[in-house]
Amino acid sequence: MNSLSRIYTLLVTAALWVTAAYFQGAQKAGDAAHEASSRQLQIIALDLEATLERYETLPYVLSLQAEAAQALKQPAHAERILRFNHTLRDIQRQAKVAAVYVMDQTGKTVAASNWDTPQDYTGKNFGFRPYFLDALHGSAGRFYGIGSTTSEPGYFIAQPVYDRTRSDTAVGVVAVKISLDYLAGNWLTIEDPVLLADRWGVIFLSNRPDWRYRSLQALPPAALREIEASMQYIGATIEPLKAIQPKPALHPGSEVTQAVGRLGWSLAVYPSQKPVVRAGLLWAFTASLLYAIALVSIWAVHQRKRRMEESGLAKQALQQAAEDLERRIAQRTEDLTRANRSIEARYTKLQETEHLLRSTQNELVQAGKLTMLGQMAAGVTHELNQPLTAIRAFSDNALIFLARGQQQRVEENLSHISAAAARMGAIIGQLKGFARKSDAAVEAVDLAQSIRASALLLESDFQKAGAILQFEMPLAVQVSGDAVRIEQVLINLMRNALDAVRGSEVKAVVVTLGHDGNDALVRVTDSGPGMPDDVVQRLFEPFFSTKGSGEGLGLGLAISSSIVQALNGRLTAANRLTDGVAGGAEFSLWLPLAAQRRAA
Repeated sequence: MNSLSRIYTLLVTAALWVTAAYFQGAQKAGDAAHEASSRQLQIIALDLEATLERYETLPYVLSLQAEAAQALKQPAHAERILRFNHTLRDIQRQAKVAAVYVMDQTGKTVAASNWDTPQDYTGKNFGFRPYFLDALHGSAGRFYGIGSTTSEPGYFIAQPVYDRTRSDTAVGVVAVKISLDYLAGNWLTIEDPVLLADRWGVIFLSNRPDWRYRSLQALPPAALREIEASMQYIGATIEPLKAIQPKPALHPGSEVTQAVGRLGWSLAVYPSQKPVVRAGLLWAFTASLLYAIALVSIWAVHQRKRRMEESGLAKQALQQAAEDLERRIAQRTEDLTRANRSIEARYTKLQETEHLLRSTQNELVQAGKLTMLGQMAAGVTHELNQPLTAIRAFSDNALIFLARGQQQRVEENLSHISAAAARMGAIIGQLKGFARKSDAAVEAVDLAQSIRASALLLESDFQKAGAILQFEMPLAVQVSGDAVRIEQVLINLMRNALDAVRGSEVKAVVVTLGHDGNDALVRVTDSGPGMPDDVVQRLFEPFFSTKGSGEGLGLGLAISSSIVQALNGRLTAANRLTDGVAGGAEFSLWLPLAAQRRAA
């Protein structure tokens, strides 16, 4: 065989080897992509099924409500309809659905959760929708389509409403609209095309926005008539997906599909073929490289036979490789040792940071107490000035009566002086106890005594503001905790209540003490205007304050909440409701009873 024949044989063999490697690599990559897409599709399908099933029973439960049947019986009763609208809106917000509404036998909407929005369903007729017709005939109605009022797509679930006196005929239908757009938003992180199509093959959800309301193939006339009659995709022109320009790079037969839902929907993922092609090319390149290596190896063996003297160099190269390997192992061992030391140093730093955080928290608690002391300084000064003035007057009178020999009057004045001094001592004692830094020791605390002691420090502030501080403490309650910190929390709550009623006509703060299971419950309520919902949600955030600049750092409630949590208690805030109307703020403080803590 001459040299030209050998070269031709080598080239043909190389071409066959590379081609076989390409198809083998592409097949393996395609199988792997198909398997990965199948797993991904199962996750998406489970998420979709869970979303659909989560609200499946909601319309059925609503259909059993007496208010629904009453609203259908008396649709002209404006007050009852308004109350029912409020109820539907609360349910809609709690369930986090798009809308909840009730229709009579003709499909006219009698009550809706969105009655006070521009998309109000009230008075609209949805009798043409399939979900209404199914529910009116006694079965659950399900439907996906674009809203004829809001132009927003959604999944509708409906159930019939029966009169309690007659259970065989539906008097109306209750429906729930659920938005599925967030699913398409979640799919945007998936590189491959994902779509959800109805039983006719119309795509209504996809991570490719321009695919929505396109059909996988041309629709038959029956499908077009049904879609038009139900106004399922009102405002959208259904065209085949291949009509999009530029045309989607889809490969028929490569998609992974799965049936979902109860309406014959189809969920599909189209794996990209680029990784398949890249894998085939990589295998082909590897095969080429291996073939070249094989040729080079054969040539090297041939050369080695001719040059046996190069064996020594080969051994030297092998020894060098072994030395390099040992050197790399040593380097890697050193790197691991250095990494372990770094981890230990970081752990030590973390412990130091945790200790600093706890110390800072304690300092913030003490700073909060000192801030309150500063706020109470003017009132306490006024409170101490009164008994001092009285002591001076009574002492002067006592000297006069003593000079006159009126012993009884002298004794009366001395009694008044003693009482005034005792009052000053009580005030100063509370200030000293409140100002000292707590050692965080847990002990049995008389909660009623702590409430009275806290109120004594704020007595002058309430008098200056013209506010009334009332107590309802029928029981003696002992809790497990730290008296100083508990009093700090109580003073903070009562002072906030006082600030809330300063601008009110009726300035009243009520402190109630009672039991709630194994906990003591203290409620501090005021007659102020209450709090907006957004304020209630952020009350216990550090540095959040509704007061003006210079009137506080916004740390009081955050520190109070931290103190209560450290004592295994709870602190909440809400607006009091009187006949359904907010009537002031109410702070509730739960602390574990001392007896329960000892029993534990």
